[in-house]
Amino acid sequence: VQLLESGGGSVQPGGSLKLSCAASGFTYSLVCMAWFRQTPGQELEWVSTVGTDGTNAAYSDSVKGRFTMSRDNIKNTLFLQLNNLKTEDTAMYYCAQGACYSGSACSGLPRGQGTQVTVSS
Repeated sequence: VQLLESGGGSVQPGGSLKLSCAASGFTYSLVCMAWFRQTPGQELEWVSTVGTDGTNAAYSDSVKGRFTMSRDNIKNTLFLQLNNLKTEDTAMYYCAQGACYSGSACSGLPRGQGTQVTVSS
């Protein structure tokens, strides 16, 4: 399993970013995928999970209405569109192979190296 995140960066509050995760080494279209984030010294936080066909994405309350998760099963790529970013969204963002709906569940899934999102004025 290989997962490679990209798209992170530094933005001002209210800004947007689009994260990508290139997946390889497994049958991507048959696997649910997730995003989670972590800040140094804090617990891992689940962000979103999507089914194999890209429908029925679930989001944590902290990002619902601002983040949108999608996937391209032809290009084996996962996306996370981050809109209306807040300072509290600052974290390392990881994509994970599999479904999880809590930080503890996400911690056991294969993940990429992460991409840093920093929101500050």
